[in-house]
Amino acid sequence: MHNETITFYSKSPPNKWELDDYNISFWEENRTCGDDLKVYIKIDDGVFTDWSFTWDTAIITTACASIFGESIIGLDIERVFEFDYAYIEDLIRMPVSERRKQASVLGLLTTRNAIHEYLKDGKKDTFDDLITE
Repeated sequence: MHNETITFYSKSPPNKWELDDYNISFWEENRTCGDDLKVYIKIDDGVFTDWSFTWDTAIITTACASIFGESIIGLDIERVFEFDYAYIEDLIRMPVSERRKQASVLGLLTTRNAIHEYLKDGKKDTFDDLITE
C-alpha cells in the first residue's frame, strides 16, 4: 500500500532528469528487482546544491530516490554517510516491505557511492551497509 506522497513522487518526480553542470554522476543497480539509477550531483564548498537522477525505476524506487534527493540539498556531503534505511522510512512516513527495502534505498546507495568516488576514499557501500534490520 502506498501513501499519497509515494504516489505523487512516483508519478511526477521533480528531479528525474540529468543536471547540466554536475560535479559527479554515478550509476548503481539493484539486481534483486532490476532497477538501475544514475545520480547527478552538484557540489559547492562541500555542500549538496543540486541532485537529480535518471534511468528506469519502479514506483517505490522513483519516489524514494526523488524524496531523498530533495532532502539532502543544502547538507554537507559527509552527512550522507549518516543515513540508512531508517532515514528513508522517516522521509516517506511508512515502512517498506522486506522485499522492497533495497529498492527504497537505491537513491541513497547511489549517492553515497558517488560521494565516495568524489572524495576518492576508496570505499564502496552495499545494500547491507544501509539495511541493518
